[in-house]
Amino acid sequence: MDVIDAIYARRAVKHFDPIHRLTAEEERRLLEATIQAPTSFNIQHWRFVILRDPALRSTIRKEYGNDQAQITDASLLVLFTADVKAWSKQPQRYWAGAPQPVADLLVGWMGPFHDGREWLQRDEAQRSIGLAMQTLMLAATGMGYQSCPMIGFEIEKLAELIHLPADHVMGPMVAIGKGTQEPWPKPGQLPLKELVVENGF
Repeated sequence: MDVIDAIYARRAVKHFDPIHRLTAEEERRLLEATIQAPTSFNIQHWRFVILRDPALRSTIRKEYGNDQAQITDASLLVLFTADVKAWSKQPQRYWAGAPQPVADLLVGWMGPFHDGREWLQRDEAQRSIGLAMQTLMLAATGMGYQSCPMIGFEIEKLAELIHLPADHVMGPMVAIGKGTQEPWPKPGQLPLKELVVENGF
């Protein structure tokens, strides 16, 4: 599918075929595509928690997820998290394939840019999550699947349930699978004249 077509075709689908499962190869292709998303300094903050266990999914749906059917029925349920301290964990590995002068320059900048700026560390981690989520959903659309980004769950409770490390942040979940109902009609986009600012406000 053409990328522009995929952008317009992607919709938040709420109802999935609970019997359908992605093949291991399809899942690998989706995740390999997802990690092509850009990250600041190539840090690749994302940590994708694949929520696969049916009992775990049922618990999330009933106790922490507002009984949303896509939590249990989607073929694939991915919880996006990110390591806010990834910039300090062997940073040279993010530039291992680059020419040495480039690697030295970027790795040298990474520490001073992040150190002591906890707000920035968190912001960058969440930005990386957002870019990866959209990449995953567009890849799924291109493969003929539907998706649904989700933040309607008890974030703190789910963090406890999955034993989220202290230096990680929670992001949304994305459900992927074969949709069984048409999505709601698009509510409409704001006109560009309300959204685009030339050279400053």
